[in-house]
Amino acid sequence: MVDLLALILVFSGIAFFFFGAIGLLRLPDLHSRLHALTKADNLGLGLLIVGVALFHGSLLVALKLLLIWLLALLGSAASAHLISQYALRRKHQ
Repeated sequence: MVDLLALILVFSGIAFFFFGAIGLLRLPDLHSRLHALTKADNLGLGLLIVGVALFHGSLLVALKLLLIWLLALLGSAASAHLISQYALRRKHQ
């Protein structure tokens, strides 16, 4: 049962990555694209990590994956903020 839940979480994470990429390609402006990409990728990575942690079953691996996810969250937020600020200063539309 745990393996089935892990598989569902992994495929849900992959689906969020896919929809984030669709949002990156389809949305009209830079800020909408950044919003769609960062939100979908952060949630997708979170679901993927929880699924892999459940599948592996080790607490040490789960903590390492959680640390990776937190670092990715920080990096994603910081890079999206920097890109947005640069675009605002350059009046990019």
